[in-house]
Amino acid sequence: MFSDLPILAQYLPLSLLGLIVLIQFFYEFYYFLPLAFYKDPAPARAEDLPPLSILVAAHNEVKNLQELLPMLVQQEYPAPFEIIIIDDRSWDGTHVLVKEYMLEHPQVKLVRVKEEARYMSHKKVALFLGIKAAQNEHLLFTDADCRPVSAQWAQRMAAGFSAGGDIILGVSPYMRIYGFLNHLIRFETFLTAMQYLSFAKKGRAYMGVGRNLAYTKTTFLRNKGFASHIRSVGGDDDLFVQEAAKHSAVQIVIEKDAQTESAPETRWLSWWKQKRRHLAAGRHYKKKAQFRIGLFVLSNILFYVISGVLLGVQYQLHWVGVIIGVRYVALYCTYLPVARRLHDPLKWWLLPVLELGYYLNYIGIGISVLTTKKVRWK
Repeated sequence: MFSDLPILAQYLPLSLLGLIVLIQFFYEFYYFLPLAFYKDPAPARAEDLPPLSILVAAHNEVKNLQELLPMLVQQEYPAPFEIIIIDDRSWDGTHVLVKEYMLEHPQVKLVRVKEEARYMSHKKVALFLGIKAAQNEHLLFTDADCRPVSAQWAQRMAAGFSAGGDIILGVSPYMRIYGFLNHLIRFETFLTAMQYLSFAKKGRAYMGVGRNLAYTKTTFLRNKGFASHIRSVGGDDDLFVQEAAKHSAVQIVIEKDAQTESAPETRWLSWWKQKRRHLAAGRHYKKKAQFRIGLFVLSNILFYVISGVLLGVQYQLHWVGVIIGVRYVALYCTYLPVARRLHDPLKWWLLPVLELGYYLNYIGIGISVLTTKKVRWK
């Protein structure tokens, strides 16, 4: 097939594949691998921890709050702290549950959102009202379906403030359950965390996850809250972080005790809807962030496409095999140490399958986002 072409043209596909792998090497060794050796801020002394407000926006989450609220009130936080539950138009008795807790736990507070927010993101309106009601400067956020992995969660995240951070990016993996979908969801979460944490460590913060995120009220007000993307369904975490990070100090906290866990989706369609919402926010990213993320994703997709074609037509099998082998060696040398640092039990033998499955789904979800206008929170 290639034998009648000039020498340079014959080796062009091989050169292109090699260039793609070199791009991946840059991301893996410049951005990702240093994360494996990252040391969290030292535990703060009790007197150095600031008063804290923990905020949870909830829409018909009474069952989740029945599990989450006991974990929040039992947080071992030596400084004063309050827990603000923002009941966003719920009709399942969320406010009744919260009021019951308020009787025995004075640090629990309730903010109710009763009106429909036309032309605005319901979640962002709810969070804005919660932040407005917060008595403390330092704010810690999670979702109703999340669970702190330890009673030191708030304390360890707040240590990022004591270390000088205005924005604290945490980690929030999904729980392990049976099935390939769960493996894929947790791999996608790991890959996303590896990117936003390592980019932030290099001074290029572009997102966080609202399941485990903290920032100061001053940072929120200086950024004019969510004003620039108030109509976008997503972005209360990623779009806010990338805007606020331009004028704020960003700190990452990745140790196990500082993490929260969430129950994963168990159906493919539900997971697709969730990822569509997240990717839709990506359309509003700054151009530099879009380029960095896009180049990484595109290089991986092109790797599979080009290597698959070259193997299919049996082109330079020896050299194609060498490039593929070297690429996977670098992948294992990067992803597995970072996964251990993030306390993620990534299965080495599943890594190639999960990676391929992730990028195939990425293509499908990306097409869905581009062809569908309406995306909802809840």
